Amino acid sequence: MEPNMQLRLGRLIGRVSLPLAGRGQGWGSTRAVVAALALFLLATRVLAEPIESFPSFIKNFEATAVAAGVSRATYHAATDGLTPDPNVPSLVASQPEFTTPVWEYLDKRITERRVETGKAAIERNRALFTGIGKRTGVDPYMLGAIWGMETDYGSVLGNKRYIRPIIRSLATLVHQRRSRLREDEADFIAALKLLEMNHMSPTELVGSWAGAIGHLQVNPSNVVAHGSDGDGDGRIDLHNSLADALATSAKFLLDLGYQPGLDWGFEVEVPQGFDYLLATREQLRPVGFFAERGVTRVKGRDFANLSTPVFLYAPAGQGGPKFLMTQNYLILKGYNFSDSYALSVAHMTDRLKGSGGFVAEWPRNTKFPDLSQRKAIQQALTKLGLYRGAADGRIGPVSQAAYARFQASQGEVADGFITLQSYEALAAAAR
Repeated sequence: MEPNMQLRLGRLIGRVSLPLAGRGQGWGSTRAVVAALALFLLATRVLAEPIESFPSFIKNFEATAVAAGVSRATYHAATDGLTPDPNVPSLVASQPEFTTPVWEYLDKRITERRVETGKAAIERNRALFTGIGKRTGVDPYMLGAIWGMETDYGSVLGNKRYIRPIIRSLATLVHQRRSRLREDEADFIAALKLLEMNHMSPTELVGSWAGAIGHLQVNPSNVVAHGSDGDGDGRIDLHNSLADALATSAKFLLDLGYQPGLDWGFEVEVPQGFDYLLATREQLRPVGFFAERGVTRVKGRDFANLSTPVFLYAPAGQGGPKFLMTQNYLILKGYNFSDSYALSVAHMTDRLKGSGGFVAEWPRNTKFPDLSQRKAIQQALTKLGLYRGAADGRIGPVSQAAYARFQASQGEVADGFITLQSYEALAAAAR
């Protein structure tokens, strides 16, 4: 699987694993997370192959679950007669974060309807959102944005097309042995523990096909690690209690290293001739570093603090919107390691506060390589000594950085934006 390099901070730090960075550790901790993730992601793949039949897997996994603290009675109550979910493999392979351009992803998720619905939903729960913001320091509008992105403000929680018993889903994922096997196993075990903790039946513990639970969709491992009783009723119920869901997600973000009072980032303009090789996530630099090189905020706005550590992000290269991103943008990866998702949450946060769209236009007429061509791009970059990851067609920051180095070697603007033209140029260079 093409690593969204330092920011597979999603499924690794995020949806299904325990936190890598603690509250208040700041800039240094972000760099440490980035380095750790870079090492972790060198050899991942989307899906592997099951090594045994599903009934054999269920029988053999019992020892692992029991060793992790699940009672045999709970395990059998949850898994006896269980069958795999036939839809899960295709859902894994077709996640929209990796199959659509970022602007299409944003267009589908940040609609005027969703913005207005979100404002109304937050207003209906004004006391709840204000209280969680004051108690935790987490931007309540960011929590509202996640709520909207994940469950359309709770509206899908009763829809069986999206919400299903997660024991079956997680068992299927573990049996499939996708690239996140350890995290899927941890989630499966955590879900079994949640059954015991909350005295629930397997059909009552529901969530997404990947196991995420409740209004803001937190995976079982993270419910166990960060679950919070937001309404004070003595239970943690993310599906039926918005207060519990908000409190849990706020604690989760804080435990990941979220810094209260720090914005996620801001749109900027970059001058002609700027060295895009400086747009790296391996090192966050002060805003002043970029300001000295001619980077400015859009609409003539001033930078509030020139010492804030940021990185430059140009998701569509030199021809689209560009951003200076803070650590809190990286922390959004705790929900999903896709940049499309994180940027959507970040932008929705601002829209819920009343801001408008991005100033710069997206290059909507861009033609992109298909899967076989994306694999060929990675193979060509490998042949040229610029890329050491898997040639799986999953284009993320590692492939983009390698392509930027190729562009620089050709005397081009090294923005790392991979298009159909990139395929043609690399095919010629690697002959």
